[in-house]
Amino acid sequence: MFPAPSSPKAAALLLALALSGCASVDPADPLADVNRLTQPHTGLPLTDHPLSPDVLADRLREPLSADAASTLALQNNRALQARLARLGITAADVADAGRLPNPGFRFSRLTRGDTVELERGWHVDLARLLALPLVRGAEQRRLQAAQQATAADVLTLAADTRRAWVRAVAAEEALAYRRQVLDAAEAGAELARRMQAAGNFNALARAREQAFETDARLALARAEATRLSTREQLVRLMGLEDGAALRLPAHLPELPEAPRDPRDVEAQALAQRLDVQAARLALEQAGRQLDAARLTRWVSMLELGTVRNSSNQEPTQRGWEVALELPLFGPGPLPKAEALAREATHTAADVALQARFEVRQALGLYRSAYDIARRHRDDAVPLARQVADEQLRRYNAMLIGVFELLADARAQVAAVSAAQEALRDFWLAQADLAQALVGPGRSAAALTSPTPVSAMASAGAAH
Repeated sequence: MFPAPSSPKAAALLLALALSGCASVDPADPLADVNRLTQPHTGLPLTDHPLSPDVLADRLREPLSADAASTLALQNNRALQARLARLGITAADVADAGRLPNPGFRFSRLTRGDTVELERGWHVDLARLLALPLVRGAEQRRLQAAQQATAADVLTLAADTRRAWVRAVAAEEALAYRRQVLDAAEAGAELARRMQAAGNFNALARAREQAFETDARLALARAEATRLSTREQLVRLMGLEDGAALRLPAHLPELPEAPRDPRDVEAQALAQRLDVQAARLALEQAGRQLDAARLTRWVSMLELGTVRNSSNQEPTQRGWEVALELPLFGPGPLPKAEALAREATHTAADVALQARFEVRQALGLYRSAYDIARRHRDDAVPLARQVADEQLRRYNAMLIGVFELLADARAQVAAVSAAQEALRDFWLAQADLAQALVGPGRSAAALTSPTPVSAMASAGAAH
């Protein structure tokens, strides 16, 4: 053990260190703030471990709704689990940067003939200690920015899963309809072959039916490929090993009677979008970094310590010392901090403009998609069916032949397929609008990762 310093100033310094050690960044539960940001939108608290196989199997017994698929992705996606674990690492780094600097100890042994001198001393980085309040505030904002970025990733995953569910269910519905179309096309081609053999069909009419059958087979093959692709995309987002147990509804939900009419969407987006909030936090942190850089502009390293020097020939010497390092060969961290502050200012403005653009675009596309889907539902499909029914009556009355009847059937196939695609596009547009109101369609991590203040301090100490 080393004897305690007897100097009153040294004792006061150690007391100040002990008292200031009570305040630090607490990384105990970095997921709490993420849940606070995401749970109002997802209705689900996040955890840092995936679902057990038994729970997962139980979830997959019934056809998955869009909400159930989104919930499953948030609970079981391994990339999200890694993102949450990375947030814990950031919280630990922030906590370390906000703690008191470790004290140092110096020891030296000098000899001069029979005289032996032992010098011992404690010291602490006073410059870092003076800047600690600024460092703590900035590091806390860095953690908040990381939490905002993580929350944005969570909402992006939920929206991506919802869109993947829409595409997968639409592909299932399209595949089932294309199988029905192929059955009808095969029957029409067979009928054309028999009628040509009986002399009631010419070669051109039979070739048209054979071409329709070929087109139906190609459309079915494309539908099968789309179904495979969309299903695997949904499986990947939900973190499943394979899609063998995945069950989906046979149809998309019906088109609502009226579209949503959100008011003041730009103001709503600026108030609640996570990327906008994260950019604001990054701007505040850059300001704190600039303040810290200005504080340590002329003094990169300032240490205060105690000294105890003993000798076998002389009485023990006691005292204190100051170590000072001046940035004579470089400007220190100030230019970098100023550049980071300018970058954060421009980034925050760009994020706000991007939010306004995305929400206006999403709202416009949503309303257009609703109008198109409603036109298909209320006009195009009923008219195609009416034409088909009228042509069937005319055929039964022997006013038209089989050729005209089959031609109208092909037109009805095109109308139904277009209506299915329009309904799919509407639900995708609704998912896009919901996401545009809370966050961007991409990760916000690149917008919210400024240099930590602790790294700035380290850079300054190197000059």
